[in-house]
Amino acid sequence: MGSCFSIEEDELDIRPHNKPVGHGVGGYPTRSNPVIPQNTDLYAHETEKASSIVVIPKNVKDLRQNPGDLAIFTYEEMKLSTKHFRPDKVLGEGGFGIVYKGVIDEHVRTGYKTTYVAIKELDPEGLQGDREWLAEVNYLGQLRHPNLVKLIGYCCEDYHRLLVYEYMASGSLEKHLFPRVCATLTWSRRMRIALDAAKGLAFLHGAERPIIYRDFKTSNILLDAEFNAKLSDFGLAKDGPMGDQTHVSTRVMGTYGYAAPEYVMTGHLTARSDVYGFGVVLLEMFIGRRAMDKNKPSREHNLVEFARPLLNHGKKLFRIMDPRLEGQYSSKTALKVANLAYQCLSQNPKGRPVMSQVVEILEAFQPQDKGEEAILMTGSGSVTLYEAKANPLKCESAREDDAPKSKQTNGRSKSEVPKECDLYSPSPDLVLDVGSVSSRS
Repeated sequence: MGSCFSIEEDELDIRPHNKPVGHGVGGYPTRSNPVIPQNTDLYAHETEKASSIVVIPKNVKDLRQNPGDLAIFTYEEMKLSTKHFRPDKVLGEGGFGIVYKGVIDEHVRTGYKTTYVAIKELDPEGLQGDREWLAEVNYLGQLRHPNLVKLIGYCCEDYHRLLVYEYMASGSLEKHLFPRVCATLTWSRRMRIALDAAKGLAFLHGAERPIIYRDFKTSNILLDAEFNAKLSDFGLAKDGPMGDQTHVSTRVMGTYGYAAPEYVMTGHLTARSDVYGFGVVLLEMFIGRRAMDKNKPSREHNLVEFARPLLNHGKKLFRIMDPRLEGQYSSKTALKVANLAYQCLSQNPKGRPVMSQVVEILEAFQPQDKGEEAILMTGSGSVTLYEAKANPLKCESAREDDAPKSKQTNGRSKSEVPKECDLYSPSPDLVLDVGSVSSRS
């Protein structure tokens, strides 16, 4: 994933993640994606409209007095659910803390139907704090949509801060798009995931007061057992402009390589900023490369800068497309998808489509025959990557970005899940020091 950058917001705003990207339920920050502060200016169903968020706890004390409809768990229940936070239950780790796989059943809470969950525990000594934690509760606790990860409940006991999400069995899009084992997503599956993610963003943008997601990337898109895609990690989400406002002025936060250029330069945030991020992810799915990759030649480090000029050139376009997709799409459809990505990545925000238009376009690319939707190109069925703890096989067609690197233990014992198999951990990338970027109103 890209590296994260951020700038602290004013007192009333949510402060940035120190490391965004993807763990457990989705994109949570990771130690390889730190967030660097900088100063800028100021501050349902698929067809349903999201209503504006009315009751928003300003702090933990307020949350305790107005808990809402979410389940409230005790810390003891969290320990029971994760077998006392056993190392083999770890799904991922980041700036927020560690994400564990857990199960809540009769043994954890009397009368509770057995439910598999992902539990994210805030590291009290980490770079993130109550504000980021509350941001998740405020947004995911009040929004419901098939393409948003469901927040089941939380634990707020003494200094403990935990969030309990639905368990997404197939992990993150990042891990399937850039696999470490011999498997890859088919064209039809990628188009379906793109549509699901677009619907999630369109839902947020269609709220009475639009919600800007602000950290759209592959590690924040989680897949369930049937590979339905859902957005996760709302720690950077922010209410969008209202009335005569054209934008929201805020501190720059997000992940390097995915953030819209005008937002990075000015701190002016709009729904079109999310559209740019969507374009980057669509480009990653189309070409099979990461948004930022230092292992490529210098001119190809930034995928958008390298690939966008080629998206409207037929022969050049097919040369850079993911070779693992060969024979799975028509040239006509590929050109249309490339054109959509090109528009989403426009340097001019007004030149980008709105997400409702993106949804309409992507719906036309969905296969008519469900049988076409083979999930993974493997000879033995689907593979859940973070469960493949000891698979020495690599795809013979592995790209340069999957070339073996020097061994790193990441401070884990041999009994713990390997970093490569973490469901919610991102890949190491460049860190954007926004301190070097001047903010303008």
